[in-house]
Amino acid sequence: MNKRKQLYEGKAKIIFEGPEPGTLVQYFKDDATAFNAQKKATIAGKGVLNNRISAHIMTKLEGIGVPTHFLKSLNMREQLVRQVEIIPIELVVRNIAAGSLVKRLGIKEGTILPQPIVEFYYKKDELGDPMVSDHHIVTLGWADPYELEEIVGQAYRVNDYLNGLFSGIGLTLVDFKLEFGRLWGPYDELYIILADEVSPDNCRLWDAKTGEKLDKDRFRQDLGDLVEGYQEIAKRLGLVPDTGIVREGNIDEKAMAGLTLIENELAKDGTRLRSVRKIPPSKPYKV
Repeated sequence: MNKRKQLYEGKAKIIFEGPEPGTLVQYFKDDATAFNAQKKATIAGKGVLNNRISAHIMTKLEGIGVPTHFLKSLNMREQLVRQVEIIPIELVVRNIAAGSLVKRLGIKEGTILPQPIVEFYYKKDELGDPMVSDHHIVTLGWADPYELEEIVGQAYRVNDYLNGLFSGIGLTLVDFKLEFGRLWGPYDELYIILADEVSPDNCRLWDAKTGEKLDKDRFRQDLGDLVEGYQEIAKRLGLVPDTGIVREGNIDEKAMAGLTLIENELAKDGTRLRSVRKIPPSKPYKV
């Protein structure tokens, strides 16, 4: 990495000041954590794969009208992204029972839900990211009803698209986590933008035929090589060669050098953004 001002370091990424106003550089680390960082490891190649998968998916989502912070890949570990004001809420969409839903409600893992469930969690590591309701969010001022409706609407669109994308490559989308941010326009317009990442770190993905888990649960539950699962997803998406870019814990620099960088051409067209202030919520909250 070139020397630049570091603004924030999280469990899986480092955020640096961008080359131009309104931009940031997002660096993907090889660190893996689980259970609120109680379990930790450094796994060679994880950051490279997450960077590439997330860049690809963000670009595809932009193509269906979901605005994202992703602008372009700078190299195999870094992305240029829009600078947004992160809304302190993690939104989880669940299609199949797994993870904390199974533990909380006693539902059998793998149960197909009649319809997607949307859950909200307050982004606060020291509190363990507690689950909250939409009324918590509005009452405590983390987001207003206009923003919340836009966030949920975008999440459903993402779910529809990702279900089709992954189904086409033999994967089942079990659930996933999203984060959103605010982007302010020159005339105080407010836009809601998909931020953070969309990768196997925050998506549960199972092989449609065998049920093999190819996501971060491999690390959480000691199910096998984490990178092997992530790399299989990248292969099926056509993002890395069939031989892979990580072998036996080593990154194949030659294979990486042959990969093209990903650019989000649609993000350059700011006219595609839609201000949430112009659209009243269909069901105003009364709290």
